[in-house]
Amino acid sequence: MKTENCYILGIESSCDDTAAAVINNGVILSTIVANQEIHTEYGGVVPELASRAHQQNIVPVVHQALRKANIDKKQLQAIAFTSGPGLMGSLLVGTSFSKSLALGLGVPLIDVNHMQAHILAHFIKAEGQTAPSFPFIALTISGGHTQIVKVTDYFEMEVIGETIDDAVGEAFDKAAKILGLPYPGGPLVDKYAQQGNPKAFKFPKPKVGPLDFSFSGLKTSVLYFVERETAKNSNFVSENMADICASLQYTIVSYLMDKLKNAVKQTGIKTIAIGGGVSANSGIRAAMVDAEKRYGWTTHIPRFEYCTDNAAMIAMVGELKYKEGNFAAKDVVASARLKL
Repeated sequence: MKTENCYILGIESSCDDTAAAVINNGVILSTIVANQEIHTEYGGVVPELASRAHQQNIVPVVHQALRKANIDKKQLQAIAFTSGPGLMGSLLVGTSFSKSLALGLGVPLIDVNHMQAHILAHFIKAEGQTAPSFPFIALTISGGHTQIVKVTDYFEMEVIGETIDDAVGEAFDKAAKILGLPYPGGPLVDKYAQQGNPKAFKFPKPKVGPLDFSFSGLKTSVLYFVERETAKNSNFVSENMADICASLQYTIVSYLMDKLKNAVKQTGIKTIAIGGGVSANSGIRAAMVDAEKRYGWTTHIPRFEYCTDNAAMIAMVGELKYKEGNFAAKDVVASARLKL
């Protein structure tokens, strides 16, 4: 495959962010994200509203990405898009648009697994970001997924541990809702946590298999804790918000690190990379830095803009698959529950 000035457009529409990016030989030339503020008033993403917003946003977002990259659409070598997992309505918008654009330009279409992209985002050439060497352990943590993945090569990945119920991002958001914080609550928990005492309150770590996770019980314990304490003092939450958030975040982060330590022990692999929206959390980032000194791990933390849903990571996978000639069929379909 020709790689000189290999421009590939990546399109991401798995949830509520419409994103487009242009990559050229590992370097991101542009990355545009249109957020959907409408979901805030509902306390979570409304699938029907998300798909409608994607239809409104996708053309201007792609146009801006091409303009910022300073290229014409006729210079594109391929179109890469998220085929799953995600919200079906949202995925259909990105899939349909990408298929139409690829057909119109006469270029290959490349389907990308969203969770695989979070892992391979580490291979984007960017200042302050180094690519992990194979094999490595990836911890993918987001609003919809919590997985430990053994990565042997770009497209050779094995899930060795995952949540048996809720994802870690969902646990953060729902705990935040119990505390009266607006959606999305995860970043607000992180913000308050930085001002609080992580040992002020004790929350239980769910007991499941050595590499698996469970977060439903943790959410329940937060609910009972808040109900019990507010019965004694109606202002308890507002008076102790920083300490509650710090204690909750400490519990979740230490739980994640416990599982990573088990994965290192089981596999013997000491190169660790994190990815997904929750990898933007200051607590997990600090814990990963500390693990390098404490356990001798080599850790890889993505740049903030490559943590949450973005099209740069889709473009990166697209480029890797393009070089292998790994293209999608014209009848490719989106899958809401696509496996890694």
